[in-house]
Amino acid sequence: MENARPTEAPHSAKDVTDHVGYRLKRAHAALRSAMDKALRAHELTVPQYSCLEILALRPDLSNAELARATFVTRQSMNVVLRGLQDAGLTTRPDTVDHGRARPVRLTDEGRRRLRAAQASVYAVEARMVRALPGQRLAELLEDFDRIAQALDE
Repeated sequence: MENARPTEAPHSAKDVTDHVGYRLKRAHAALRSAMDKALRAHELTVPQYSCLEILALRPDLSNAELARATFVTRQSMNVVLRGLQDAGLTTRPDTVDHGRARPVRLTDEGRRRLRAAQASVYAVEARMVRALPGQRLAELLEDFDRIAQALDE
């Protein structure tokens, strides 16, 4: 292994802090920190908030579907749903007529808490967007889509 050639970088960079992955992770960490802070006032975590947002768009999703939509494991989603249900923000039946998936719905309190939290989260996103020069938002979103597609192949 001593004679192994050094791995060539995917693009010119003076060090790892100039790599795309590092910068993307740094931006993600900053976003997560800002969202954690904003959601604390609403007694929500980022995964709980994400779950409420998805359920507002698509009620009756299963645990597995919610996990995929919010980028967490099914096991983690069980914990998230238990917390939301204990707080009275979601409901799901104890049993179902067929299959094992128990559809999840927002309660009235869940919709109220989501609306309140959205204002705080959208303020965080507005701070991000204001940092972009000119009309770069559309291009940035397209770039993110291209990156995800390239990695999904």
